[in-house]
Amino acid sequence: MSRLSKTMKKELAQIQPSSILAFNQEISAIPDIVKLTLGEPDFNTPDHVKQAAIKAIENNDSHYTDSRGTEGLRQAATHFLNSKYDLNYDPDTQVLVTTGATEGIFSALTAILNPGDSVIIPTPIFPQYIPVNILNGGTPIFVDTSDNGFVLSPEKLQATIEANKDTVKAIVLNFPNNPTGVTYKKDDLEKLAAVIKQYDIFVISDEIYSELTYDGTHVSMASILPEQTVLLNGASKSHAMTGWRIGLLCGPVDVVTEIAKVHQFAITSATTNAQAAAEEAFKSGPDDGQKMRVVYQERRDLLIDGLQKAGFECASPNGAFYLFAKIPAGLIQNSVDFCYDLARKAKVAVIAGSSFGPGGEGYVRISYAASTENLKEAIKRIQQYVTDNQD
Repeated sequence: MSRLSKTMKKELAQIQPSSILAFNQEISAIPDIVKLTLGEPDFNTPDHVKQAAIKAIENNDSHYTDSRGTEGLRQAATHFLNSKYDLNYDPDTQVLVTTGATEGIFSALTAILNPGDSVIIPTPIFPQYIPVNILNGGTPIFVDTSDNGFVLSPEKLQATIEANKDTVKAIVLNFPNNPTGVTYKKDDLEKLAAVIKQYDIFVISDEIYSELTYDGTHVSMASILPEQTVLLNGASKSHAMTGWRIGLLCGPVDVVTEIAKVHQFAITSATTNAQAAAEEAFKSGPDDGQKMRVVYQERRDLLIDGLQKAGFECASPNGAFYLFAKIPAGLIQNSVDFCYDLARKAKVAVIAGSSFGPGGEGYVRISYAASTENLKEAIKRIQQYVTDNQD
């Protein structure tokens, strides 16, 4: 270790590179492997969206935009959020266009946290929140939801806040959830909101999978507790635009104004032609995601049936495109070891549940953002693996 590296930000010593990306890269070298690892839609971005980006490039629309995002995109996004989820945001003062929801996570937590603050993180959850919290001098408070169907109960939330009320600054909600696919109903959110409104804490509500809700209609936390909610959404999952890196951050005017300072100095502005594409997506293709949702639901049902026949128990996934499956008894129970063994012996790659925090050990996350053909092949290989390897 060099002398200079020893002087760098001390919180970095607590953070490791993404275990999900590292595993995905490592097993990619296995010939003929079926990868059900990353949260990457296998659909192409809709043609009308791509054409909007091409037109922007041809028109030399290649300059900096307003740091908050182009006016057209902010207007299209607020109309989309209003028509879909009954949310009312002023596009001029309450919306930021971020470089993906991940930049929204970074900018929001960086603006909110002071050293010594804590953030309640119900787990299992998308792990991005943990290192960003730590980098900003915060302390993650994990709340294991595995004993309640992977849903945070108001009783457990109240107890956690009371036990940490001198430090707790925010709570993270992610629904439909990555990795479990479980989401919250309106009644669930209202009960959580009744607890949260007793305290001066933020809700970071990551709803990037909102358009991939299978049972019922997605209800946003921002429609129930708008004065305390920072909403994260975007075009990545709804319009198969992960690589375009367009996210949305919305919230109360004074809160968004402060977050915008971090956002501005972190990225200046999102890519110009990508913003043109996202404006077209929200304006002219608000239901593009519904076409994909129908296919995802068919894949979900196919995968659940095949895994249950192999002895896996699955959380009830009513959103996103993941199954969180409990490893059957008689097989390797350490989720990391299980995933490596499955990859080497069955040539199927899934993600260890332990990557997603407390409550994840003993499970694996399986992405069905893959072709039906690949899913059928994966099911066949997994079923054979179970037959060959159970005690």
